[in-house]
Amino acid sequence: MSRLLPFAALVVTGAAWGATQPLMKLAVSEGYRHFGLIFWQTVLVGLLLGALTVLRGKRLPMHAPALRLYLFIAVVGTVVPGIASYQAAVHLPSGVLSILLSSVPMFALPIALALGIDRPEPRRILGLLLGLGGVAVLVLPEASLPAGTQAVWIAVALISSACYALEGNMVSKWGTQGLDAVQVLTGASILGVVLSLPLALASGQFITPALPLTGPDKAVIASAALHAFAYSAYVWLVSRAGAVFAAQVSYLVTLFGVCWALLFLAEAYSGWVWGTLALMMAGMALVQPQRKPLVPVPPSGQNAAG
Repeated sequence: MSRLLPFAALVVTGAAWGATQPLMKLAVSEGYRHFGLIFWQTVLVGLLLGALTVLRGKRLPMHAPALRLYLFIAVVGTVVPGIASYQAAVHLPSGVLSILLSSVPMFALPIALALGIDRPEPRRILGLLLGLGGVAVLVLPEASLPAGTQAVWIAVALISSACYALEGNMVSKWGTQGLDAVQVLTGASILGVVLSLPLALASGQFITPALPLTGPDKAVIASAALHAFAYSAYVWLVSRAGAVFAAQVSYLVTLFGVCWALLFLAEAYSGWVWGTLALMMAGMALVQPQRKPLVPVPPSGQNAAG
């Protein structure tokens, strides 16, 4: 039974993380917008992971290097990709957003090459080309997206993937100041609250909780809880089974994201979208480095530090 536990944890973690994509779609379904959603998302994740940090007997360092790390993760791993993801979620199907998240390794490879922390390999270049082909299949044919959907929102959604790729590479190059992933995300969430609150107030997007909770309210709470759970489970999985095994959750996040959208949102996709999924999954399999796999990407407004 103990040998099966990591496999079960991998599936549960992928299912939980994948569910945050359709929940994001529900969160924007009745008018809530990015700054207000990012504020409450960071509040809830900060509280949940902050409590976990305390229960683990750890503290949250506040020295200058740690604060710079928190700020970087908050901006590049939370606020900017959150703005892009929530805006794209208004216009794109949830399943398409899940598919586009698998583009993170495609962005990560050229960034890693530019930073000098990786080297090109024919297999991985082929994976990059397959990923680019997948995006082209999604954008170019007129019948690929639902009627009335502008392809520009594909580019907006890809901003979040580029941010996560940059974040992962910078953390890989300069480390986390000796902090573990839960501590980093807790600190980043606290600074995310500080950054997003004035933006939510100034833009008129602040969300005032009221009872009874609406569907979007419940979606925000569920998404934050699932992310905190999945992230903690991923950290445990890395410590129990290793990073190479744990990184396979990336595939499950995408596949479960598509499945949950089909099941709960009744989304339907053209053959072009399924072709994109096949190309992106193949590209991700080739691009993933064998010696040091990329950390899987949390969706929308969250980060992959650690």
